[in-house]
Amino acid sequence: MKNLNILENSLIKRDLTYLRDERTRQYQFRLALRRIAFILAAEIGKNLELDELEVKTPLEITKGYSMKQQIVFIPVLRAGLSMVNSFIEMMPKAKVGHIGMERNEETLKPRTYYYKTPKNLDKSKVIVLDPMLATGGSASAAFSFLKEHGANNCVLASLIAAPEGVKRMEHDHPDIPIFTAVLDRELNENGYILPGLGDAGDRTFGTL
Repeated sequence: MKNLNILENSLIKRDLTYLRDERTRQYQFRLALRRIAFILAAEIGKNLELDELEVKTPLEITKGYSMKQQIVFIPVLRAGLSMVNSFIEMMPKAKVGHIGMERNEETLKPRTYYYKTPKNLDKSKVIVLDPMLATGGSASAAFSFLKEHGANNCVLASLIAAPEGVKRMEHDHPDIPIFTAVLDRELNENGYILPGLGDAGDRTFGTL
């Protein structure tokens, strides 16, 4: 799993415990997810390219930096929306697109039902936000779709990943780094991550 980057952070481990706990209330779940997303954004930010510039402090002129490329966040609807605010707070000049990937519960295969992104994906750093990397089918299909529309510099940010999903991504898209808070054990017969945290979208938006 050469493309997999697992964040080692005590705050993440604490908040993952909140996310996993079935007793965690909706607002607590949202807050824990948001905090982890902040840390993911900061970790991904370590690898972003910068331009140097001059900045005048109250005392003198010194060296400063600005982002070299346009940043585009693309949450996979709908659970990916839960990560957007944290990433935007860390990179406020970023643009946001959306891609809707729906999993067929019988075949476990994804279907694209919505797509809208900013222009010039070929000149942007594209960060796809998808809390659950389970089978990898939706993520792989999303990146294939984005590449067809010009994206060539992409990253996947997820809260929790299964080995099956990571292997699928590395097979289909060996050029894409994956950043996640934790690698779980396996998928069950229905394609859900174990031990997991249930359905991130349902627990975030209260549609249980």
